[in-house]
Amino acid sequence: MNTGSHAELERFLEQNPGVQMLEILMPDMNGIFRCKRIHRSEFTALVDGALKAVATQPLVTTMGEYSNEVDPRLVAGEPDKQILPVCGSLAPVPWLASPTGQVLANLYELSGKPAWVDPRHVLAGVLEHFARLGLRPVVATELEFYLVGPGDGSVPRPLLGRIPGTGMEQKGIQYAMAEDMWQYDAFLDDIRRACDLQGVPMTTMLSEFAPGQWEVNTRHVDDPLLACDHALLLKRIVKGVALQHGMSATFMAKPFAGSAGSGLHIHASLYDEQGNNVFADPASDAVPALSPLLLNAIGGLAETMADAMAIFAPNANSYRRFVPGTYVPLSPSWGYNHRDVSLRIPVSGHQNRRIEHRVAGADANPYLVTAAVLAGMHHGITRRCEPGVMVAEGAQLSTRDISLPARWEQALAAFDRSQVLPQYLGAAYCSAFSSMRHSECEAFHARISNLDYEWYLRAI
Repeated sequence: MNTGSHAELERFLEQNPGVQMLEILMPDMNGIFRCKRIHRSEFTALVDGALKAVATQPLVTTMGEYSNEVDPRLVAGEPDKQILPVCGSLAPVPWLASPTGQVLANLYELSGKPAWVDPRHVLAGVLEHFARLGLRPVVATELEFYLVGPGDGSVPRPLLGRIPGTGMEQKGIQYAMAEDMWQYDAFLDDIRRACDLQGVPMTTMLSEFAPGQWEVNTRHVDDPLLACDHALLLKRIVKGVALQHGMSATFMAKPFAGSAGSGLHIHASLYDEQGNNVFADPASDAVPALSPLLLNAIGGLAETMADAMAIFAPNANSYRRFVPGTYVPLSPSWGYNHRDVSLRIPVSGHQNRRIEHRVAGADANPYLVTAAVLAGMHHGITRRCEPGVMVAEGAQLSTRDISLPARWEQALAAFDRSQVLPQYLGAAYCSAFSSMRHSECEAFHARISNLDYEWYLRAI
């Protein structure tokens, strides 16, 4: 991986002379940036590799807590890792009042070897498998989120559009309404500005299929690491700009029981060394014209989907999204131009033939989701996995056909049984991921919620 240089730092400071502080953004296993701010006097030390982070920093729960259940042979003594900036990621932070910059960073061993605890390195390891085949993945992401405001007590509410001439909120789904974009134009334009400043290739915004829900898409790039950087930076931009506008944004998978969940869809295609899309079959007149490699990739994705469910749905709230009949797939199905399936082949030409992976929630870690998706594709291609029967265009899926783990404990058990994922993500990382997810799962179920009191306290 390329790391930032002194020349890059000097150019950034020439263009942003007022910047006095720098936020170092280090993704953890949850897809949350763990962050520290350093003074301008420390910028050079960062580029020199003089700054350190504890090995367990990326191995924490969503709440930022660390459990000693991680195999002590992996992190005994919580040793330091070297922090090095990611090349090309220096950028200003426009939503802060203070002159502040930001930079993505990777963790390395003191020897200079990539640290296994860093999810960016996990994805980089998967990409090496494709490089040995002479293939290059191209990836794009789609993210959904809600704008939220204070509701009754401790329960938030989605921020809705206003009915002109009244004090009333506009009810109903209001899918793709221009009036919603007009009302939130200043917020959306500040997202666009921040994306431009931070090099995030945002392409499309729209109000999604639920009140208060939005979708923002990014352009495909031929570096999956960069595509995941864009996804995580976009989440940071949305939340930061929302805060600047006196609002809050959430990427929870299912913040409201009666509304649609928020997903993270991954579009992935493969190209050979001559720049040809190997998922297409230009010699075929079929619609769609699918290559044997694409069919094998689908077979591998279907075969590994249950194994990776703990990555696609990483926390307790994630599983509230899996409701039959809500465009959220519950089986490893695939089809052309069909939004009910897990693996959709969008309408496309030979050059952009791709798979849209529709299982993960917006709360998932994009590096790990993409690593698991690409691992499934590589497994299918190298093992020549069969895809199974394609769902016909326009066919209705049975809401009773549920074969993916629909509960957190089931997903963790499937992850722990996987023989494939450790070969791609690394045995050490899979062990630590499992330990921390189990720890958070147990802590969640140990809490007594208001629902316990509402259902049981009086009657029992």
